[in-house]
Amino acid sequence: MTRNFLYSLVFILGGCLFTFGQVQDSLEIKSVMTSTEDAFKLDLYDPLAPARSAFYSAILPGLGQAYNGSYWKIPLVYAGIGTSLYLVIQNDTEYNRYRDAYKRRLAGFTDDEFQNILENEGLINAQKQFRQNKEFAILATVAFYLFNIVDANVDAHLRQFDVSKDLSLKPNFEPNYLSGNIDYGLTLNFKFN
Repeated sequence: MTRNFLYSLVFILGGCLFTFGQVQDSLEIKSVMTSTEDAFKLDLYDPLAPARSAFYSAILPGLGQAYNGSYWKIPLVYAGIGTSLYLVIQNDTEYNRYRDAYKRRLAGFTDDEFQNILENEGLINAQKQFRQNKEFAILATVAFYLFNIVDANVDAHLRQFDVSKDLSLKPNFEPNYLSGNIDYGLTLNFKFN
């Protein structure tokens, strides 16, 4: 009696698995059909899009990001360039204050704003420091401007890659033939079409 029960149980489970496999295959065929239909709806590859995007960003910072549709990057571009330009102007103003005071002292005047605060050596050191800070701020401005162009170019390149939305993570059970145990793991599957 137990032997007949086991045979019938194996038969029923096998039939269920076979049926599940058939349903799974039909679902895969439908998903392949819809993905091929969607493939024809994709935009064609535009080899000039990265160059156009970089050109737009070179003309007006942030315009290349707008061309790519990355509108959230535009405030970051202007914050970087604007902050560094502010530092250029601020350090230039301070440099001119200390330079004018030093020039007035060399001309024999004793009425500058740093008269009782700094000696001549202090004015010279302050000029050097503010000039160095201004030069670093100019470099930062140029770096943000160039980064804006490179970002627009790279973003346009990356938008043209076909990335499948079917990235699946599945549990994996494999028998270990050496130890006789079952090894557990996860499998990450990529489909490259």
